[in-house]
Amino acid sequence: MPELQKIYEGKAKVIFPGPKSGTVVQYFKDDATAFNAKKFDILKGKGELNNLISELLMKTIAADGVPTHFLERLSAREQLVLDCNIIPLEVVVRNIAAGSICNRLGIPKGKEFEKPLIEFYYKNDDLGDPIVTDSHIILLGWSNSKEVAQIKALALKVNKALEKVFREVGITLVDFKLEFGRTKKDNRLVVADEISPDTCRLYDPASQEKFDKDIFRFDTGDLVSAYGKLAKKLGISQR
Repeated sequence: MPELQKIYEGKAKVIFPGPKSGTVVQYFKDDATAFNAKKFDILKGKGELNNLISELLMKTIAADGVPTHFLERLSAREQLVLDCNIIPLEVVVRNIAAGSICNRLGIPKGKEFEKPLIEFYYKNDDLGDPIVTDSHIILLGWSNSKEVAQIKALALKVNKALEKVFREVGITLVDFKLEFGRTKKDNRLVVADEISPDTCRLYDPASQEKFDKDIFRFDTGDLVSAYGKLAKKLGISQR
């Protein structure tokens, strides 16, 4: 890890000062967590794979006109990104029912939605990241109605781009989580954090093989091996 004064450390990444004003360095750790960090392990190689995969997916959505914080990959574990004020929301887009929505609403696992479903969760581990509505978001001052509409439109655009890139390699995108931020330099809304198998549910419909963090959550296999296989399918070579 770089010998720099860290700005912030989360469950999967550390943020350090960037070389230029308006930038920071995002360092990917090998830490694996689940159930709001109640389950924890260190899995060698996970951070490098997430860095590579997130680089590809951020570039993919940027090519489709989605603004992101990503600037460039600096090393095996580091990215240069725009410095942002993160909006305290997790934006979840669901194409197929899985995970918490099945438990919460009694929806059968595997049910395909007629159109993508967008949910918002308040980013707060102590509260268990509770689900919130547009009204909560606006009345509590986390965002405004215009920005919420922008976030929804961008989330759907990201979904379309990600579905395409995964479909081309025979993988189904079940759901995924996004975080958004406002750039400190010019207050632009951008997709921030990462897009990786840590933040998506992915599987091969032919073999039913999974390529996401549910492998770690439920002890169903080797997470790093699965992430490496996903990277290979996406045409990423580990350098």
